[in-house]
Amino acid sequence: MPIRQMKESSEQHLVIKPSINVGAQKQPKPLQNVGATKGLPYQGPQNVKPVQDLTSPPASKNKGRRRRRGGRKSDQGDVFMRPSSRPCTAGNNNNNNNQTNTSITTVGFPSSSSKALSFAQRPGFGQVGTKCIVKANHFIAQLPEKDLNHYDVTITPEVASRNVNRAIIAELVRLYKESDLGMRLPAYDGRKSLYTAGELPFAWKEFTIKLIDQDDRSTGPKRVREYKVVIKFVARANMHHLGEFLAGKRADHAQDALQILDIVLRELSNRRYCPIGRSFFSPHIRAPQRLGEGLESWCGFYQSIRPTQMGLSLNIDMASAAFIEPLPVIEFVAQLLGKDKLSRPLSDSERMKIKKALKGVKVEVTHRGDVRRKYRVSGLTTQPTRELVFPVDDISTMKSVVEYFQEMYGFTIQHTHLPCLQVGNQKKANYLPMEACKIVEGQRCTKRLNEKQITALLKVTCQRPRDRENDILQTVHNNAYNEDPYANEFGLKISEKLACVEARILPAPWLKYHDTGKEKDCLPQVGQWNMMNKKMINGMTVNRWACINFSRNVQDNVARSFCHELSLMCQVSGMEFNPEPIIPIYNARPEHVEKALKHVYHVSMNKTKGKELDLLLAILPDSNGSLYGDLKRICETELGIISQCCLTKYVFKISKQYLANVSLKINVKMGGRNTVLMDAISCRIPLVSDIPTIIFGADVTHPENGEDTSPSIAAVVASQDWPEVTKYAGLVCAQAHRQELIQDLYKTWQDPVRGTISGGMVRDLLLSFRKATGQKPLRIIFYRDGVSEGQFYQVLLYELDAIRKACASLEPNYQPPVTFIVVQKRHHTRLFANNHRDRSSTDKSGNVLPGTVVDTKICHPTEFDFYLCSHAGIQGTSRPAHYHVLWDENNFTADGIQSLTNNLCYTYARCTRSVSVVPPAYYAHLAAFRARFYTEPDTNENGSNGSGGASHGSKGSTRSGKECGVRPLPDLKENVKRVMFYC
Repeated sequence: MPIRQMKESSEQHLVIKPSINVGAQKQPKPLQNVGATKGLPYQGPQNVKPVQDLTSPPASKNKGRRRRRGGRKSDQGDVFMRPSSRPCTAGNNNNNNNQTNTSITTVGFPSSSSKALSFAQRPGFGQVGTKCIVKANHFIAQLPEKDLNHYDVTITPEVASRNVNRAIIAELVRLYKESDLGMRLPAYDGRKSLYTAGELPFAWKEFTIKLIDQDDRSTGPKRVREYKVVIKFVARANMHHLGEFLAGKRADHAQDALQILDIVLRELSNRRYCPIGRSFFSPHIRAPQRLGEGLESWCGFYQSIRPTQMGLSLNIDMASAAFIEPLPVIEFVAQLLGKDKLSRPLSDSERMKIKKALKGVKVEVTHRGDVRRKYRVSGLTTQPTRELVFPVDDISTMKSVVEYFQEMYGFTIQHTHLPCLQVGNQKKANYLPMEACKIVEGQRCTKRLNEKQITALLKVTCQRPRDRENDILQTVHNNAYNEDPYANEFGLKISEKLACVEARILPAPWLKYHDTGKEKDCLPQVGQWNMMNKKMINGMTVNRWACINFSRNVQDNVARSFCHELSLMCQVSGMEFNPEPIIPIYNARPEHVEKALKHVYHVSMNKTKGKELDLLLAILPDSNGSLYGDLKRICETELGIISQCCLTKYVFKISKQYLANVSLKINVKMGGRNTVLMDAISCRIPLVSDIPTIIFGADVTHPENGEDTSPSIAAVVASQDWPEVTKYAGLVCAQAHRQELIQDLYKTWQDPVRGTISGGMVRDLLLSFRKATGQKPLRIIFYRDGVSEGQFYQVLLYELDAIRKACASLEPNYQPPVTFIVVQKRHHTRLFANNHRDRSSTDKSGNVLPGTVVDTKICHPTEFDFYLCSHAGIQGTSRPAHYHVLWDENNFTADGIQSLTNNLCYTYARCTRSVSVVPPAYYAHLAAFRARFYTEPDTNENGSNGSGGASHGSKGSTRSGKECGVRPLPDLKENVKRVMFYC
């Protein structure tokens, strides 16, 4: 079949670009869901514009327009849409009510300006699996009967600090509660909103509040600040509407009422603890643990009120975070650099390290007795303290910092060779000696932790399920919500018992291996299996390979022995692997990585008379800085080499398990498959096996805190085989800083000769699927990772529209039905065994069994979501993935989407374990993470995980980068794009 007809179309389909404000948070009010009737072909939403308004004009008009531009006639552009030549029918046991119309019809989708878009409604509850009872960290909250009132607060002069705002309102309540406030106890959000249960005696009132400066600890008169506070009625929140929503009788979820109740329950904790986001921390919940370099871990808890099927629910979970130790600054610096470094002047690199660590940190002075003024560090002086002078009057009389502190405060500076802290305004220099300052308590560290600190923090946070459950219960007991004056004022009652929830254990799928192995198939046990007596179902061939050794600790004989053992393991696992490299193992220094790679590349090409390497093995030091990222960037974007990195510690150890895992990675990087689902081979997967189906995964990763200019990286992967759905190609693009909507799903640009050209990641992957399988995708399943609840509507509206446009650009009226599922891991729901002593109900780590699915009680009252713990725990408490089906034109049943998602988790290519997140979403995350190496080669400090680091795939998108003002990613080499090199 000629591929030329599948190239980028120059036809313009009059696709209407959504008039959506990317930054807007306000969502149109959702209406009743449309097209949700099971067993019938999807008819499209009612009372909205016809689909040609969104995709393409009517065919008759389209023909004429194309001919006028010299394009092909519409009947010549149908190559992409030719019916499947390989229908999968064997053993198809799909129920009729699971079927959708297999003919490709135009599916309606409201334009972005329409308010007719609503999320998919729950089609029913799942029945597959072994039923059991689990406990969830949700506590039933009784819905108050009172209507809640919202008031606007204006404080003059304006205050930036929430803590000061709270202190002002607290003083107002203390003074006026029994008089002007009519005995009401309001809850306050720390900014502009005040809430009461029942009306205040006024609609508008101004108060004058005097607040004593608590930072002023002098023995004389305290400084007093005066504020004007205006309180004005805004609206009333109807609790009856919230009750109807929780009962499933209303579509809109009364967000204002939920927000008020959340603020009410946070009011007391805001006073007791240090609030960070939705969590609260304190050094008194559990003794802080030192993390090194001036940081310590604080224990705390997460709290959020949520709408669920059982009514209002309070979600409580344990939390830990890194805080800056409240040390004297000199001691902090000693921890940061080492105590021996303080006895001599600092080098430039040491000074920069201190500046980076302390910039933005609040300190208080200690040289003025009870006066503990607070300042925020803005920088560090380049000169030592003994050389610093500043003007003390208008005629520029200069005085040294050392003299000033001695004369003014009687304070003798000891460490005059160290620089001073610069505080306050950069324009006006304010110097504070390090030894005269102490770090203020309660400041969370927002900078990136190093590997040792991360390891230490994980040790603190890693709790066995039983211990975590007990801590959660103890937290609820300590918070004493039923004695909370704010909860009582608003009529909120909180249960102190964990919610008991009906769950089901989904069966593990049978996996198919090659018929030449002793074991041709396998049924995983408790989420895991191994490669013993099995051969990869599609083992690939590695004839030409080389090895570079970057580790000075690994001798040549050790490296040769490791490579030999690895080649044997690949052969045993089902690959054809040449036991000898084409050139001797090449030793190189990490700082010469580019030179070494190019040397091996050219020597190998000469040896093989122009034939490229199949594989490059690289032995890396355990701690290798930017080496791993540099190597991947050079191999994948400059040389076109598939590489596999191995850490020194595993080269010496040479365990069979490690070698088996590396062989799995190598095989899929070569284009092979390790295993496939038996149901896929025998065409028994509902709504996947019946017609050619493409499964997408998408994710956006953002720069770490403190990186204000780095781009966000969007990644999309898509299955490239059907019916197996095991291989995934991946594309990546850079986009604007912290932009969550994927900008490059579909795009157009102008060509001076061909006119409007269509492109984008979805379009390219649809074409790639067609080229790889000879089939056209007739169904799309789209797993989208990394979206918070507040972004659901935006992401669905924007990205589903982009998918529609990508399809329409390939062929008029080509609109395969789409199921759009958001995957969430950053939530705080945990599942616990009902009886921790019952070993049959838990895995070895004490967690719920893999395959545990929950779609009742703690899930959304009406929408289509479920929690799935698809993996076996290793240590700590497992976090189930939360799947929320936002859009479903394929009419999945609850069992259908839950079983498909669980089964896919057993197809992850890099190990013989089921994974916690559906593989397409997992691969997209890996691809996005890898792409950061292309822009920032030193992203990963240690470069590798157990088998040489997480390998991730991408394809640079230069047009996208230029269009949005972001530096584009480099393009991958063609031979790299074709395989799952990111595994």
